[in-house]
Amino acid sequence: MLILAFDTATTAVTVALQEWAPGEGTRPRAATHAADRRHAELLAPSITAVLAQAGAAPTDLSAIAVGVGPGPYTGLRVGLATAHALGAALRIPVHGVCTLDAIAWASGRDTPFVVATDARRKEVYWARYDSACSRTGDVAVGPPDDVAAAAPALPVVGEGAALFPEVLGPAAGPLLPTAAALAELAVTRLSGAAGPPLLAPKPLYLRRPDARTPGARKKVIPA
Repeated sequence: MLILAFDTATTAVTVALQEWAPGEGTRPRAATHAADRRHAELLAPSITAVLAQAGAAPTDLSAIAVGVGPGPYTGLRVGLATAHALGAALRIPVHGVCTLDAIAWASGRDTPFVVATDARRKEVYWARYDSACSRTGDVAVGPPDDVAAAAPALPVVGEGAALFPEVLGPAAGPLLPTAAALAELAVTRLSGAAGPPLLAPKPLYLRRPDARTPGARKKVIPA
């Protein structure tokens, strides 16, 4: 089985192709990663490049795994819309993976820690983990002080810590998600080896988007 994985929930545009044989594990076929906010411009060419690098065609794909955030509205929309379009066109399943879970998985840690990513507005998206494959509780959004109060003395993995080291301490890697880790985590959960079931491919929004529909115009009172 060939699984195409990608994530656009952070500043990174990351795409990977993973081959999975049940009972035999996974084998990476190709990957690309760019720390750039131009999600709409980079995602489709990155998918094309990864397939070409692996000598694969879209019709060879068995499933798609996509990061569902949390993350900024625009970036998430690009990734999820692309995943849905490909899944519908190729008639293959689309699975969602929490972006913070993918970062946690890539850390490989076996002791408690926190993952925090940039939520803008001087806040972070964050969650606490017992290990790389076990999240405890829900993902939250708030100021870095909330993380420090809820999980004192725990190491913090991710870009959020790099943005607020004075509160969260030195950032531990990885800072951004990789589609390779996302694909590995998706395969692990599809095989039932560890963790909860995969998510529906729907955005994990924790607050309202910055852009809002304009309200009614104010009446102008003649002078």
